[in-house]
Amino acid sequence: MTASIPANGRIGLIAGNGRFPIIFADNARKLGLFVTAVAHEGETEPELARHVDRIHWIKIGQLNKLIRAFQDDGVRQAVMLGGIKKTHVFSTVRPDFRALALAARLALWKDDDILREIAAELEREGITICESTFGLEGILVDEGTLTSREPSKKEWEDIRCGWDVAREIGRLDIGQCVVVKDRVVVAVEAVEGTDGAITRGGELAKEGAVVVKRCKPQQDLRFDLPAIGPRTIDVMSSVKAAVLAVEAGKTVMLDGDLLVKKADANGIAVVGIKDNGVMG
Repeated sequence: MTASIPANGRIGLIAGNGRFPIIFADNARKLGLFVTAVAHEGETEPELARHVDRIHWIKIGQLNKLIRAFQDDGVRQAVMLGGIKKTHVFSTVRPDFRALALAARLALWKDDDILREIAAELEREGITICESTFGLEGILVDEGTLTSREPSKKEWEDIRCGWDVAREIGRLDIGQCVVVKDRVVVAVEAVEGTDGAITRGGELAKEGAVVVKRCKPQQDLRFDLPAIGPRTIDVMSSVKAAVLAVEAGKTVMLDGDLLVKKADANGIAVVGIKDNGVMG
């Protein structure tokens, strides 16, 4: 849900991995907000501690500790930013009794179902979860070609192929990214995440792969929006991938100027596409 700037000047940050939590924290503090972060051991960048007013470290699954941290700091609105590697569910998760009770209420362990139930649990304690772009301007990908190179006619054919497939894997809550070469799907994102899917698909395609990433049809804007950044381009460059196509208006672009600069330096085309928009 959308939200106004908190009346008490405090915002909570449930931080996963990557730079998105850091970028958010910097912007929130520029807006004059006191930022309390709850960070996850083995996931959240330690650097985040230097960008927030207060930080609490928890293990994945310590839901009661998360809620208490926000309540102690007077937080009534919060955002969920950054991912949690799905592989860590099998190794580092340490659910407390509250998390176990939440899990027992779930019929299926799909990402969105889990996150919605966590959000509902926080809201029962008076903590509203805001959309993940709360307080951020100009961070979503624009429609059109963002780089100096446009995709070729052949690459647009691969984008169209990947666009439809990405919608279906999103609908099934498998992932958000596919890698295509000559209208053949060479990789589908699963628990390894986007970077892992790009690496695997790029190695199979040899070179010239097209990477497509988009929202799930049932996407909840409070969490898990697709995100790209300079590292995405670094991974693509390492396997000589050629195109990155993402959903305009619903994909977060971190460090956009650097991303475009790296893409141009490596001859990679980056395009933002509106759902049901005209391609190529």
